[in-house]
Amino acid sequence: MKKFNLFNEIIVANKSELLNAINSSKEFSITIDGKVEFAPYNEKSIYIYRGKNTPAPLSAMSMPKPFSLGDFFGANYQVVEDGERILIKAFSNWQELIALNMPHASYDDTTADGVAEFSNKKLEEIGWHITEFNIRYRELVEVLEEHCEGVVLCIEQEEPYQFSGLGFLSDDEEAQKVLFEYCQNIAREKLQNDEDFAPDMLDDDQEEAAQFFQLL
Repeated sequence: MKKFNLFNEIIVANKSELLNAINSSKEFSITIDGKVEFAPYNEKSIYIYRGKNTPAPLSAMSMPKPFSLGDFFGANYQVVEDGERILIKAFSNWQELIALNMPHASYDDTTADGVAEFSNKKLEEIGWHITEFNIRYRELVEVLEEHCEGVVLCIEQEEPYQFSGLGFLSDDEEAQKVLFEYCQNIAREKLQNDEDFAPDMLDDDQEEAAQFFQLL
């Protein structure tokens, strides 16, 4: 999986596409690739903006204000026009982006508690069973991030160190295969070599987990 660190990344959108979306007065979103999307949204897309243009009503005494992309996006975005390109930095809007992208994230690593579950039912079933062998979700996430395709949308800096991220797996079936094989091998090794997990010493939940991984 690739990291998309909002502290460092600049999202590049096409000026004409963006202005057309703004002028449509419809809700639209901008992906981390700079693409403009309208509803229904792609569940695999990751967004750095969602909203629509709602001009303030004019009074008889007020003068119309020239349109500004900076005003449109607001203080939590940094926007620079470069010819036909619109350059956007979105890290200051991180909290809102969590809420925007959370519903379709594969896992949430934005809290101090770390990853607690997977949104995919089959991945969660694997993760739940392997915890019976004292394996934490953090280890499982590291396996997925190393061996699977996808994106970790994050804010990360070294001084002071800060990390928060949402993981988005590109292929859930691939991730299930990778994670099941990894966990099966761990469970097998513990059953064979760890006296705390000797087959005749397993409790009911551990025995169920061993059966899940096709080892009993």
